Amino acid sequence: MTMNETYELSAKAKIIAWRQDWCAFAREALGVSLDVEQEAILRSVQLNPRTSVASGTARGKDFVAAVAAICFMYLTPKWNEKGELIANTKVALTAPTERQVKNICVPEIARLFNRAKSRGIDLPGKMMAFDIRTDHEEWFLTAFRADPHRHESWSGFHAVNTMFVVTEASGILDDTFTAIEGNLQGNSRILIVFNPNTTIGYAARSQKGERWSKFRLNSLTAPNVVQKQSIIPGQVDYAWVKDKIDNWCSVIQEADYNETFDDFVFEGIWYRPEDNFRKKVLGKFPKVSEDNLIPEVWIELAQKRWLDYHQQHGQHLRYADALRLGVDVAGMGRDSTVFCYRYGNIVQQFTQSNSGGAADHMQVAGKIAAILGLDRQAQAIVDTIGEGAGVYARILEVGYKSRAVSCKYSEAATNDKGEKLTDLTGQYSFANMRAYLFWAVRDWLNPKNQQNAMLPPDAALMEEATEIKWKFQSNGAIIIEPKDEIKKRLGRSTDAFDALANTFYPTKMNKRIMNLGNLF
Repeated sequence: MTMNETYELSAKAKIIAWRQDWCAFAREALGVSLDVEQEAILRSVQLNPRTSVASGTARGKDFVAAVAAICFMYLTPKWNEKGELIANTKVALTAPTERQVKNICVPEIARLFNRAKSRGIDLPGKMMAFDIRTDHEEWFLTAFRADPHRHESWSGFHAVNTMFVVTEASGILDDTFTAIEGNLQGNSRILIVFNPNTTIGYAARSQKGERWSKFRLNSLTAPNVVQKQSIIPGQVDYAWVKDKIDNWCSVIQEADYNETFDDFVFEGIWYRPEDNFRKKVLGKFPKVSEDNLIPEVWIELAQKRWLDYHQQHGQHLRYADALRLGVDVAGMGRDSTVFCYRYGNIVQQFTQSNSGGAADHMQVAGKIAAILGLDRQAQAIVDTIGEGAGVYARILEVGYKSRAVSCKYSEAATNDKGEKLTDLTGQYSFANMRAYLFWAVRDWLNPKNQQNAMLPPDAALMEEATEIKWKFQSNGAIIIEPKDEIKKRLGRSTDAFDALANTFYPTKMNKRIMNLGNLF
């Protein structure tokens, strides 16, 4: 075997190894040093179709995005024994403005491309003004502005291997992401990186949705900050973070610590951050606006309690309160009915009963009847506007009149004596039963009310709960925005949240044994 043949076999083996480990390619071929969190992001892009990164300032989000793009560009195409390209690769980088493309996307790519060559790694292709072009027309990387008025620019990105890298993603309209989504076929990737400046939009939803592998780059954990010296040139440094702590945070006593305010300890002192600090340093969204019904952190706390509780008690659970089964029945064209199983302060689970988009009243009613038959203290609360009416009627027919409850969102927010229902404080009244039930969920989740609410981890519920808005009517009553407005932003109905809200319909609640909530 000649030296050239030996070298070629060695190079092939190296490429095979790099395809298995993109972080090794980044270190050995590109000569870059990623911190632990950045490596986790790169591995996610290697393995997962969708990766979302919310980041503090100068935390290296654009750098790791460029590394991921180069990895995808050179580690995914395939050739046959004749040297013919049989699996092509296309990579698109984009940002809201031409300046961001020119000053952020392209320079990072160019530095990595040239750095590899300086290390003796001759990456195929030629670095152009906004592209890496190879000898193969169907194998390239390109960068351009995400023009909100020219969605046809995304139409040419069908390939065996396709990747979209979106920087400053919170500044890009949902319509553009819809156009990008149309190309996510085959071995495709989308990586979005952004500073969490707003709680609405595609980028914000990606940090809540179950479709995404999610990361948050916190400037407090940056190596330069932790070590108080320049470990990784160009990343955020200690002096900058310390200045922002002094100017964007308030000193508090440890006894005043409140997780819902994102309080944190730094060098032995406790601080409470302002919104600027949350966005620019912690990589977190600003505190939810006053018209949002449920802050994200309330859901996170309830899910953490649920995990802690079930880890502590394992499979040997007995619930203190009787089951309240909230049911949101699927309408025509919707595939599933959602069941919410709530026992006092604990939601055991959400389940879905698939219907294939057709009405299945008898099947849903049969499942509810089976649950009520097995648990003689359980109640089922069914939304009876629309498709739910038929389900409710069938439950009554089979003998569960005393434990099946009709819930109509449009009815008046009054109890069985005709008295107005109010919030926990007794201050607020409601425009209808929907507003009352949604607010009841809010009161239940609000940490200051000490309800010890527990929710199972559920990304869909997180999305739904944090998307709902409310306001006061002219008469002072609270009203929730129309469902159609929520669907426009969310892309679907709030089915899981509706099922949860149904469980708060005003009926008598039964106790079983000791109140397990007191154990917390």
